[in-house]
Amino acid sequence: MRVIVLGAGLLGTTSAYFLSQLGHDVTVVDRQATPGAETSFANGGQISVSHAEPWANPGAPLKLLKWLGREDAPLLFRLRPDLRQWLWGLSFLRECTPARTRHNIEQIVRLGTYSRDVLQQLRRDTGIAYDQRTQGILHFYTSQKEFDAALAPAEQMRQLGCERQVIDADQAVRLEPALAHIRPQLAGATYTAEDESGDANRFTRELAKQAEAAGVRFLMGHTITALREVAGEIDHVEATDAEGRYQRLRADAYVLAMGSFSPLMAAPLGIRLPIYPAKGYSVTMPVKDASRAHQVSLTDDEFKLVFSRLTGPQGDRLRIAGTAELNGYDRDLNTVRCEAIVRRVEQLFPGAGDTARAQFWSGLRPATPSNVPIIGASRVGRLFLNTGHGTLGWTHACGSGQSIARIVSGLAPEVDFAFTAHTRQAGALRPLASAA
Repeated sequence: MRVIVLGAGLLGTTSAYFLSQLGHDVTVVDRQATPGAETSFANGGQISVSHAEPWANPGAPLKLLKWLGREDAPLLFRLRPDLRQWLWGLSFLRECTPARTRHNIEQIVRLGTYSRDVLQQLRRDTGIAYDQRTQGILHFYTSQKEFDAALAPAEQMRQLGCERQVIDADQAVRLEPALAHIRPQLAGATYTAEDESGDANRFTRELAKQAEAAGVRFLMGHTITALREVAGEIDHVEATDAEGRYQRLRADAYVLAMGSFSPLMAAPLGIRLPIYPAKGYSVTMPVKDASRAHQVSLTDDEFKLVFSRLTGPQGDRLRIAGTAELNGYDRDLNTVRCEAIVRRVEQLFPGAGDTARAQFWSGLRPATPSNVPIIGASRVGRLFLNTGHGTLGWTHACGSGQSIARIVSGLAPEVDFAFTAHTRQAGALRPLASAA
């Protein structure tokens, strides 16, 4: 079967690779010159099954009120005359109940655990290298209130098979000696030994090379302008090439993996995707003093930051990423938010990184109100969805790519997750209760 994948980020590239492995003739289309050049370019680097508590949780509404008007707030709603933003915000509030939070954690953990297993198998099969570290992820807390609030979600994750262990401050420092500087401020921590980290951009580029070697074609520098529907199914993709010429690209199936731009592409077809761009920031800096730099990948839950150490062909680097700004499709760097990240790094690990050579970046994460991605069939014939992964695109990429490849092929996914099925009721999407 001929399949066109729309988007060459983490989700599009993994989809293409696994589709190819199932014997399909695959073409990937993307406006950038290289794969992984947008949201997958400089993310936090974590394969974090343990990072499963969604932004929308019972404690979120009060935090949002506290953060209103703060330019350095971890989660900043920059209110706009944008109906999509307001509808997304209302849906977000509906997801903040205890019952919805428990349901969403269950979906996120199931997909994350499966995806991590698929990534590890892929690594064994191909030998792919991407500055990976398999030293686990340590969540640390400098607020007793935040630590106490993390205990119930951590227990639920353990019940679901994610071994997120609660540890005290001394154990945290033994696991990561770089935290000794803030030992008096530590309220506690959790540690998930099975979690990993690595350079998502390097992974995407390396996997794209392997996919090309297997016959996948990458049409880079091609801007997708429309999906054209005829008689209830996709007839062709309309795109312009690098010189501006319009082209019609046809296949037997199409996979929409365009991140934050997916809802814009789906809307003319009558498909409402509950996705809104959440601009995240990252800072990458060379390691200046290796004795002060962390080895284990870390999560600072209070400040919504993640820390990874990437050591490979580009040198020994610290990658710090996080925060979220809901401000439409604007990617301008907010210097206040960039400086707040660097300031926190220096508070935690003074002198570890070369702040004078820090590189700043922002990317638009495709966030759903629940943090649960949208994977599966759409209401339009021959169109499939692999989008809406928010902050967990790297964590969920391989499992999502493997799953959508099986769905397109008419096979059942291997994980129990709320994949979408199609319905013609007002263009909405409904989840399958169980797809295992």
